[in-house]
Amino acid sequence: MTTLRHEFYETDEKLTLSIFDKGADPEQVKISFEPRKFTYEHGDKSLVLEPLKGQIDPAKSDYTVGKVKVEVRLVKMAHGRWGTLVGDAPDPLTAFPTSAASTTTTVRKQQKNWDRLTTEILSKEKEVSPDQDPNAGGDAAVNDFFRKLYADADDDTRRAMMKSYSESGGTTLSTNWDEVGKAPVEVKPPEGSEWKKWAA
Repeated sequence: MTTLRHEFYETDEKLTLSIFDKGADPEQVKISFEPRKFTYEHGDKSLVLEPLKGQIDPAKSDYTVGKVKVEVRLVKMAHGRWGTLVGDAPDPLTAFPTSAASTTTTVRKQQKNWDRLTTEILSKEKEVSPDQDPNAGGDAAVNDFFRKLYADADDDTRRAMMKSYSESGGTTLSTNWDEVGKAPVEVKPPEGSEWKKWAA
């Protein structure tokens, strides 16, 4: 079997994969899409990508056989950049075991109650003077804007703001609960910087 040369580019919603198989016969090309696996076969040539860096939607993914290459469109289940095709990074759409000892059982993650969390944080929040915190009041207009935006928002908007800000490590603030409520919010550091988790 010959492994084919390939390259890709991506957006937050999908990944476009180019497989360089010149003169491929559409009748002979076999492609299979699975949530974390992609397989391409044509005669003695093949390309298997597993595990994919993130989960795809097999029903929406498709391909086109051209004269020089085969173009494959992988539709992502969770929006965000992968950076690479394969990797054993945790899949944000899959629940994981709570400990190494229970690797055979899948444990369903407990849903967070974003309403309760919001109420708790707001009840604890007090005005801080610049004397107590040098960062307070540094950009009062911006702080006031977000405070007012939050105070005037409906429940879904508040939940979206809390969830997006909390899960993205403060790098994303969304008011769209329809989008944010579906999956964990990815960390998106500013361009030119890299996100690192500090060990506790």
